Amino acid sequence: MKRTLIAAAALALTAITSAHAATITGLKNTGLGLSGAVDSNYSLSSAVSTTPVITYDSQWPIGPWIANDSTSKWITPTASQGASFDPWSSGTYTYTLTFDLTGYNAASAMFSGRVAADNSVQVKLNNSLIGSATGFTDWTGFGASSGFVAGVNTLDFVVSNWAQNGGNPTGLRVEFGASSVAAVPEPATTAMLLGGLVMVGALARRRKQ
Repeated sequence: MKRTLIAAAALALTAITSAHAATITGLKNTGLGLSGAVDSNYSLSSAVSTTPVITYDSQWPIGPWIANDSTSKWITPTASQGASFDPWSSGTYTYTLTFDLTGYNAASAMFSGRVAADNSVQVKLNNSLIGSATGFTDWTGFGASSGFVAGVNTLDFVVSNWAQNGGNPTGLRVEFGASSVAAVPEPATTAMLLGGLVMVGALARRRKQ
């Protein structure tokens, strides 16, 4: 009887662990690629361009910005990263990243990260604000543990570049930290879990009789 009870419990445990949490693979840091190339993980909506470009480590204006490294790099609207924008009114640059939670339990998803921008940024998950930051010399954290949807999710980094008549570049830097999401159990896994729990319950009742 004891061995049977252990086997039933193990069956249920196997079913539970088979639906373990995984990292969210679509969360990509900015600048994953060659300097001067388009960052294909992000799209850009602005009056200037629709393709963000990865900056060069040794070129201006990296000096006042957080320095590029092997984890992430700044992305900008044009290949001329020191270009001056928005002389008369503030400009808006929306960098968009999408990730797909098909096959996962969206209600279980979470992630954290950090962001910097020239000059300020609002972070939106599926059009809901989840963070904001101002400045390009330090990081600001952001994250979410709700607001996800089944299927394709959208992260928008809405950068505002404040008006300045000359010497006015703009850019975005994003790094993701921890993330997790639970897989939706397969029908066979669900059946295994229910079967194991039924066996545990039945054996427990027999022991009480």
